[in-house]
Amino acid sequence: MTKSTLSSMNSNERTLRDTPFLEIKNLVKAYPNNNNGDKFVVLDDVNLTVGEDEYISVIGHSGCGKSTLLKIVAGLEKATSGSVRLDGKEIRKPGAERMMVFQHYSLLPWLTVKENIRLAVDEVLKNANRAEKISIVNEHLAMVNLTAAADKYPDELSGGMKQRVGIARALAIRPKMLLMDEPFGALDALTRRKLQRQVLDIWENHRQAVMMITHDVDEALYMSDRIVLMTNGPAAKIGEILEVPFSHPRDRAQMRNSKEYYELRNYALNFLDKYFTQDE
Repeated sequence: MTKSTLSSMNSNERTLRDTPFLEIKNLVKAYPNNNNGDKFVVLDDVNLTVGEDEYISVIGHSGCGKSTLLKIVAGLEKATSGSVRLDGKEIRKPGAERMMVFQHYSLLPWLTVKENIRLAVDEVLKNANRAEKISIVNEHLAMVNLTAAADKYPDELSGGMKQRVGIARALAIRPKMLLMDEPFGALDALTRRKLQRQVLDIWENHRQAVMMITHDVDEALYMSDRIVLMTNGPAAKIGEILEVPFSHPRDRAQMRNSKEYYELRNYALNFLDKYFTQDE
């Protein structure tokens, strides 16, 4: 593989293309291990920057701290040491500028689709008037093709539809950054592919920073600008960062017919296989 096809690097050697929008610096996350004061280190010296309109995927084996890293960026967990800054401000707690989409749908079952989205809009966009809020809800329902399902309740929806509600709810408050923890993991293969395309369409037309956790190399290649490969835990680190060279908008079939796609795919799989073997 040529250097122009693959730019893989240690996270400490990352050359910035832009001023960092999200900056994770020397991050360590550890938990108390026993009464002797020892600690169980989950993440060790993680360094990463993300641009304000960049789509990043994080991949690694179970237990490598991927979701923990995402929760720290979300403000749901605190780093033991190091810092996480968004737009130059240190992240210390959850905030509306960072919205999370979970693998499981997290919808309120007693509210309709539009009411689930409106709840978030009411909570965050307090200065918007009633007409503006209705317009925002309707805009985001249309964005995820759920206008016809606006008055349905969650138990009347398929898994893919529920996840689209969660994505619309996250986007409706207009966050600076979208955080997604295996958002397609609970879906069947066909629904997963459709929703991947839908989310990518939305992102290509409404650019923002995205950090997505996934176990699927093909998904990461299809959707991401860069792929962060984590070493195994405990004390997981960023092993390598792969640049994905395909321009947007992306054509899945065209990508998969290219030599570059399979070179990147095999490189990522070989990296993960290497660490899986070391863990045996």
